[in-house]
Amino acid sequence: MSVYYTIQEVAEKTGKSQKTIRRHIAAKKLNASRIQNKWRILPEDFDRWVESGDCEEDNDRETFAIMGSKTSLEYNDDVNWLDVKERCTKDKYNGWKHSKARNGYNFVDLFSGAGGLSCGLTMAGFTPVASVEIMPEAVETYKYNFVQRKKYKEDVETRDITTDEAKQALYESIGDRHIHLLVGGFPCQGFSLAGNRVVTDERNSLYIEMLKIVDHLKPEYIVMENVEGLRSMLNGKIEEKIISDYKKIGYNINVTVLNSADYGVAQTRRRVIFVGNRIGGTNYHPKPFMMKYKTLGEEIERFMNMDEDKSINHIFSTHTEEMKKRISAVPEGMSLYGNYSDAWKKSPWDKPSCTVKENHGGVNLHPKLPRVLTPRELAALQSFPDDFIFKGTKKWQLVQIGNAVPPLLGRAIGVAVQYALEEQGI
Repeated sequence: MSVYYTIQEVAEKTGKSQKTIRRHIAAKKLNASRIQNKWRILPEDFDRWVESGDCEEDNDRETFAIMGSKTSLEYNDDVNWLDVKERCTKDKYNGWKHSKARNGYNFVDLFSGAGGLSCGLTMAGFTPVASVEIMPEAVETYKYNFVQRKKYKEDVETRDITTDEAKQALYESIGDRHIHLLVGGFPCQGFSLAGNRVVTDERNSLYIEMLKIVDHLKPEYIVMENVEGLRSMLNGKIEEKIISDYKKIGYNINVTVLNSADYGVAQTRRRVIFVGNRIGGTNYHPKPFMMKYKTLGEEIERFMNMDEDKSINHIFSTHTEEMKKRISAVPEGMSLYGNYSDAWKKSPWDKPSCTVKENHGGVNLHPKLPRVLTPRELAALQSFPDDFIFKGTKKWQLVQIGNAVPPLLGRAIGVAVQYALEEQGI
């Protein structure tokens, strides 16, 4: 057997077309190298691609939909990888569990949602100083976990970041506390082209508001998170605009795509991560450290024989006996509804879960039991600690969980930023 697989060999092994394999290479889901002007894939990269679930386009349909015909666009990322494994895997460094593990650095979270990224950053040792979120249920969740439970001194209220009143309230709540890091994941649907110039419309005013807040607070570091497909939008001009806009206010940016499964999350979830600083430091991205991905079964097995417990978000859905039979009959990796393979899907027990998405009902089937996964189980697949409680009705719990950044991904990013700050003597 040769050292490398060809595209044809990968296609034959997976039953996919060569065109599909090329799409996955272009999307950076399947690692490949150009050798004598032909794509070659290492066996270990092929195995990782299959094991992670990245080989299934349905796991991240939005990426391929946004890419459209621009699959030839490739990214030559300038990435400063940092080994974060020790601080991300040893309990003594977990600032969510141990107050002694806090590193003295403060952060602000814009578009915080329920607090997935904030949770990850507190795991890394950072202290939340302020957050902004417009969804009342998510604000209630954030306030309960960070203020009431963890006793962080945050002024957490439902705020519309586009108003001057909200921005002023944010600045007043921060007071004279120094902000080392500002994070946020803004929506990207409002970008368009006017000639060769990228413009933003009112739907994307949140991007501009974040830029204004960064310019006002001037944190040493910023982190922006978004869907992977943003990189290919308007032939890459959106990414260029983001980097250019932040350069104008003094921030140098590095960007790449991270897969949450590489950092201990039992889920395939790829996101584009921008890291920037204004102090001449290095923008580090956390180096992947999982040699073997955590599986769905490993993550949710502890809930198998647990009775319903609404106090911890372990809430069962009611199914008819007929529906239970239909769910039981669905093979692992398949969907209850053939034409909607990204809905009511049964992810395999021994692989990472498909992407947990925002939903108002049961779209993730339990691999072993005749029911959909509970909010608690879905939160576990997002890597939320079991003591992180979601507020609101079950419908809004599911929305919050699906929209969240996996905390363990946030922790890895936070560790990388902490190292950069320490390197600058801050």
